[in-house]
Parts: sequence; C-alpha cells; structure tokens
Amino acid sequence: MAGRGRPRDAGVEARVLEAAMAEMRARGYDAMSVDRVAERAGVAKTTIYRRWPSKAELVIALVAGLRGAVPFEPSGDPRRDLTELVTAIAATLRSIPTTLVADLTAAAAREPRVGDSVRALWAERHAAVTAVVRQAQTDGLLPGHADPRVVVDQLVGPLYYRLLVTGEPIDPAYVGALVLSALGPEQS
Repeated sequence: MAGRGRPRDAGVEARVLEAAMAEMRARGYDAMSVDRVAERAGVAKTTIYRRWPSKAELVIALVAGLRGAVPFEPSGDPRRDLTELVTAIAATLRSIPTTLVADLTAAAAREPRVGDSVRALWAERHAAVTAVVRQAQTDGLLPGHADPRVVVDQLVGPLYYRLLVTGEPIDPAYVGALVLSALGPEQS
C-alpha cells in the first residue's frame, strides 16, 4: 500500500534552514518566528514543526550547519591540523554577520535546550582537537604540563573575543599569531 499524502519535497529542509538563517540575520533569535520562516521558505508551519518541534530545535539545526562548514580531519601533523582548524573557524566567522554569532551565543546561554545541544554538537569536535593537541605534546611541540582542553580554548576563544568584544580583525596574520603563541616557532 502506498503512503498517504503527498511525498516529501527533498529541498524543503534546505529552504527552511536558509529562511531560518535569513530570519536570524534580520531579526535575531528572540524576534525570529516560525511563521515568518515558513512564509520565507514557502512551506506550511506544520511542515517545519514536523521536522523541528520548536524554534530552538530549528536554531540547533542552523548551528549544526555552521559546524559542518568547518571540516576537521586530522592528518597526523598537529601544527598543520591546528592551523587549518583555526583558519577555517576564522574564515567562517568572517563570512557571517557578527550579530548572528552574538544571537546564536545568546540563545545558547538563555535556552537550556539550545545550549545543551550546541555543547553536544561541539563535544565530538572538541575531543578530536584535544587529541591533536595531545599529539603535539607527544611530538614536543607543546609542553607536557599544558592542559590540552585549555590549549584548544586558547586557540579558538580569542577568535570569538575579537569578533564579539574588540572588533579587531581575525585575519590570517592573527591566526598565525595564535598558532605561534600556542605552539611556538616551527622547528627545522
């Protein structure tokens, strides 16, 4: 027996996420409405709620998409891996409006479900990066006493600080300075 109703439109998820991103950019998390997202995407609200039960879940899907824009596949060369990661994060942060990053950060802080989901999304990535830092310690690039989790924070945290607090550029020169500060000069 064939399924009832109309078959799912394969492009609806992409349209909804694009519309949700546009709403976040235009209005921020607090003023974002599923009604306007549905209107922008050309779908019914029920279509959205079937996939994402709340605005919070929709925003979590947006964050997952942003994380996916920053690939991380360790090569065995910790300096290169960490440089590429910090470079990719900086490029992503430069490509999206600062207000969007601020709104997503605020939503994660105010909405427990969003915060928990964002932390869960990044936990696997953080573990992989921490493993690369441990390899850097084994290779003698970092002192053994350094806490790998703190080193990751030292590499990534300043990007957000510059973006959200000081407004200073997060250009390639700054990325290079971050990696140099964390790993020291390249040894020949």
